[in-house]
Amino acid sequence: MKQMRVLSILVENNAGTLTRVAGLFARRGYNIDTLTVSETKDPSFSRITLTASLNDLELNQLVSQTAKLEEVISIEELFETNSVMREILLVKVSVSDDCRSKLIEITDVYKGVVVDLSPDSMIIELTGKPQKIDAFIRVIDNYNIVNICRTGVTALQRGKGD
Repeated sequence: MKQMRVLSILVENNAGTLTRVAGLFARRGYNIDTLTVSETKDPSFSRITLTASLNDLELNQLVSQTAKLEEVISIEELFETNSVMREILLVKVSVSDDCRSKLIEITDVYKGVVVDLSPDSMIIELTGKPQKIDAFIRVIDNYNIVNICRTGVTALQRGKGD
């Protein structure tokens, strides 16, 4: 059975590394659902965090094949029980005077922030677990959503590991 998997991949920070990792998934016919990349505290390394819908066999094969790439230092699956996972959402909503205050109230409940407000629209920023982002979008879905941009999951394992 396929399930959403979160993979954390520590790689050498070289040109083309991300292309090689993403290409490995594409060549095998697997879609990357979300992807975030950034330098680590050591600028010679980057951390790739990606999510993909995979069953156990697919996960094992991809982890094994990804680990064989020259630039890959380590790869591991992250779980909500031992990791901190977050995502950022920016959503632009067309607003009228009637619904502006209601949207601000909903945003406050979800601990979001209105980062831009104009006479006819507002942009809301929300940070949290992907489930929180999904729930917020469902709640405001009846409003006139103009555009949505999500960062994708970024995550770090809790405890002493890297």
